[in-house]
Amino acid sequence: MRFLKLIIRSSFAQRIIGWVVALYMRLLAWTGRWQILGQELPERWLAEKKPFIVGFWHGRLLMMFLAWRYPDRVHVLISGHRDGQLVSRSIGYFGAKTVVGSKSRGGAGAALEIIRLLRRGEVIAVTPDGPRGPRMRAKEGVISLAIMGGVPIIPLTYACRPRKVFSSWDHFNLPLPFCRGVFIWGDPIDVPKTADAKMKEEKRLLLENALQEITDRADDLLGNSATDPAPLEGVQPGSRE
Repeated sequence: MRFLKLIIRSSFAQRIIGWVVALYMRLLAWTGRWQILGQELPERWLAEKKPFIVGFWHGRLLMMFLAWRYPDRVHVLISGHRDGQLVSRSIGYFGAKTVVGSKSRGGAGAALEIIRLLRRGEVIAVTPDGPRGPRMRAKEGVISLAIMGGVPIIPLTYACRPRKVFSSWDHFNLPLPFCRGVFIWGDPIDVPKTADAKMKEEKRLLLENALQEITDRADDLLGNSATDPAPLEGVQPGSRE
């Protein structure tokens, strides 16, 4: 069993797995019926090379490459863990690039690289609840990046049916072939460079609520049951408080 784990973790195995995941993503793109709502503003900003941050939940990561044109302009922030490396290999087949770093691994270096990319007119994609949760609870890091980069944050989500929802921490959504899917872009969230701690928390909560709202809407459009965020300390499971 240990030998099998070592093989799976090898660079060669990761390349093979990444290729298989990318192939499955292409299958979903070819066989699915996908609709995109609210894309006019982000598409215009992409065309004008206006930088921004796009935020989506970790559990809705897989098909995001379908939500925008100019995939080579999008840089996805991933962790240095092997799961992040797998994401990097998979989305690389579609032209998207990655920035490696998390709070525990290379965070400072990643932040500097993100600021450099934003100043160049690129787009940064982040999962505000990643890389390890809690599920659908936005962390302050994305707000800090928006302040340092002087750019807005646009929420994004998708839903699909039929799907497989895993029991992982993020309740990862896996679309199935020949599915129906809908992407929803939310309204931009501006974060002033002068934001104090109180305003940062207000913007963090605004992003969290906006993402939950459009995710619920996407699921509802397809007749899916809603995914509840992880309960906060002292809050009963299932509550949206």
